[in-house]
Amino acid sequence: MQQPEPIARPDSGSLAQRLLYGAAIVGGTVVATNFLFNRETREDGGMPPFERQFLNETFMHTGLGVGIIGVAAQALHRSGWSYRLMTTNPWVVLGVGVAASLGTMYGTFNTSPDNYVQKYAFWGGFNLCQAAVLSPLMMLQPALLARAGLYTVAMMGSIAFVGATAKQEKYLYLGGPLLAGVAVVAVSGLAPLILPVTAARTLMWSERIWMYGGLAVFGGFTLYDTQKILYHAQMAERGLVKKDVVNESVSLELDFLNIFIRMVQILGLRNQNRR
Repeated sequence: MQQPEPIARPDSGSLAQRLLYGAAIVGGTVVATNFLFNRETREDGGMPPFERQFLNETFMHTGLGVGIIGVAAQALHRSGWSYRLMTTNPWVVLGVGVAASLGTMYGTFNTSPDNYVQKYAFWGGFNLCQAAVLSPLMMLQPALLARAGLYTVAMMGSIAFVGATAKQEKYLYLGGPLLAGVAVVAVSGLAPLILPVTAARTLMWSERIWMYGGLAVFGGFTLYDTQKILYHAQMAERGLVKKDVVNESVSLELDFLNIFIRMVQILGLRNQNRR
């Protein structure tokens, strides 16, 4: 009887090379993006301590929320939820998913930060809704998901760095154009559910708009949201609004998820083309 060949495991050298490669991607992206888009920096001598703390706490909640979504999505996938979700009518999944996400997000936004229990309950429910919808991604290769996550962190980190160090309120004007871009991307994402399979060329272009147009739009939203967070930090420091980093983190979570999904699609298509 023929013995199975042992599985080759990467040595420490190749692992170190991959880690250095990943670090170079993140660092190089930050430097390049800052050089290209951040010619005008802040004029107040740097970020004040209150704004820095506000931004750090927001990023901490963003990372915690993304972590909750990842762990919950993996748990749901192992329970068989992903397979049941994929056999359900897509319009039902879309309707229920949007309703649940909007409901929990609305509850999070409209709950006072002083009411910790209700605030974090709605926020946790929002993260679980995202996990329930995204759990089928766990069927893909872990290496592909890891690469998509690394690229997403590099892209969002570099853009957030630009937004944090740029001239105050420099990119807040982007809100209106970005909303228009989201509408176009959303319509293109619905094309496969509406158009017939015979409209191959239209479906191809709608897919490109969904992936690459969405990547650009949500990259812009990361820039806009970072400066919006700093603007709200200034208002909170003056006592005009309450400090609410949970609400601020929801916007960045949505930016991360939308960029991550498109990174997964782009990397998946690239792997298919290589075969």
